[in-house]
Amino acid sequence: MLILLSPAKKLIVPEPNQEITRSKPALIDDAAQLSEITRKLSQREIRQMMKLSENLAELTHARFQALDLSDLDLGSPSLLTFAGDVYRGLDAASLSTEDLAFAQKHLRILSGLYGVLRPLDTMQPYRLEMGRKLGTDRGEDLYDFWGAKIAQQLNHDLPAENPVVVNLASQEYFKSVDQSTLQAEVISPVFKEEKDGQQRILSMFAKVARGLMARWIIQNRITSAKELTQFNMAGYCYQSQGSTANKPLFVRPQPAKKAA
Repeated sequence: MLILLSPAKKLIVPEPNQEITRSKPALIDDAAQLSEITRKLSQREIRQMMKLSENLAELTHARFQALDLSDLDLGSPSLLTFAGDVYRGLDAASLSTEDLAFAQKHLRILSGLYGVLRPLDTMQPYRLEMGRKLGTDRGEDLYDFWGAKIAQQLNHDLPAENPVVVNLASQEYFKSVDQSTLQAEVISPVFKEEKDGQQRILSMFAKVARGLMARWIIQNRITSAKELTQFNMAGYCYQSQGSTANKPLFVRPQPAKKAA
């Protein structure tokens, strides 16, 4: 089983941990090609392409200029570097060394720059959303650039027997996985909040829930799709009505709004 997550725009610089052995991204050569292209972008081009403020465009430009993918010592483990809502639910900093070892084998993070990352793969700060237009010799955008390579790498990492991908990534990023190439059953859990008898997906809560499920899978060493229905963190429970084999539904009472 592999778990797929999206990256996050928010980043932190984790404290060095000598117990963690960092690894090299599998598609680093492709990432280096993208780095050469992004290094040539002006601040104005970055701002227009990503629809950023002047300050964020300046920061993104500086990060592109600083990227040196030949030196792994310049980066930090990917799972400990991303810090958005999904990663708040996952809370990677509190995982044990044994948990991280399981995650290294079973968790993958999709990335516009790196293609796909293992939790302990070294990454440097960047901003390059998968859905942005970026012309390369492979096409007009990053979906064209990555083509079937991400799916091929996932196939390489999947177990030979009963391969399953638990898709906890956003639609924007899962679109980068070529479905005609991927040799696995895909399970895409759905998380909903219930209020006044109505169920709906609320984006912020759903993102945190995806991180919570990734953490639960890691800590409980889940390797079977059938076991996913046992997920019950933060009030979520499996609901057979509304579920399908490939889209299990998890529902909880909608949390009350926090007081101002």
